[in-house]
Amino acid sequence: MICVANPSLLSICCDIAISTSQAPGFGVVHYLKEMLKDKGDSLEGKRCLILGSGKVARAVALKLTEFGAIPLSFNDASGHVYEPEGFAIGQLRTIEKIKQERGALLGRYIISSTTAKFNDPASILEIPCDFCIPCGAMNEIDDQAVALLADNGCQGVVEGGHSAVTPSARKVLKKRGMMYGPHNMTLTGSAIVHSIGAGATDEDLAENVARIYKDVKGTASEFNARGDLFAGTNILGFLRIANVMMLHGAV
Repeated sequence: MICVANPSLLSICCDIAISTSQAPGFGVVHYLKEMLKDKGDSLEGKRCLILGSGKVARAVALKLTEFGAIPLSFNDASGHVYEPEGFAIGQLRTIEKIKQERGALLGRYIISSTTAKFNDPASILEIPCDFCIPCGAMNEIDDQAVALLADNGCQGVVEGGHSAVTPSARKVLKKRGMMYGPHNMTLTGSAIVHSIGAGATDEDLAENVARIYKDVKGTASEFNARGDLFAGTNILGFLRIANVMMLHGAV
């Protein structure tokens, strides 16, 4: 287990309470972990392309390192930074410090690293990876983006931002046989921690993520959409709302 001594960096110790600001990013990684576990695989050694550099993106990167995965990139208005061997804890600490300063952009990071590449390759999506985790703009992953990722060996896209994948891109993901973690499942971390209340730990989050993933997967199978987590999430959400309405006498 990795513990980060610097309090300015997010803690990833299971027995330490996490906040709602930490929970979304941590939750995204826990869902990816469950998706891989379901296939008899793990996050160990997986090269992960992160789009964005906000709190969620940085929490995703930190949690990935705990499971032995390799966070490769961040981007913002200045462009993207890419560490070919992945961001180590000390380098993540530098990114955290830069982004906490008002108006600071990622371009400053290259001053502190002799290995980083800035806007090289020209498109962040050209970087070979095992998984892409978009934590920035909506509709950032379109058909062409999926095709480019797939051609470079990417196994799947897990949303760390709302509606990061376009509807047509979802179809391409399915056609190319890639994994897809929809945001309405992966971004439930804050809601989980809020429901548990003060003192919720990362272990609590992980247990609830595993439960929700199992429910989503089971619902998809029950309604003839086996393996389609997007369909499973939407159906499960509808059923839960419908059940609550019925309990209150609504028809």
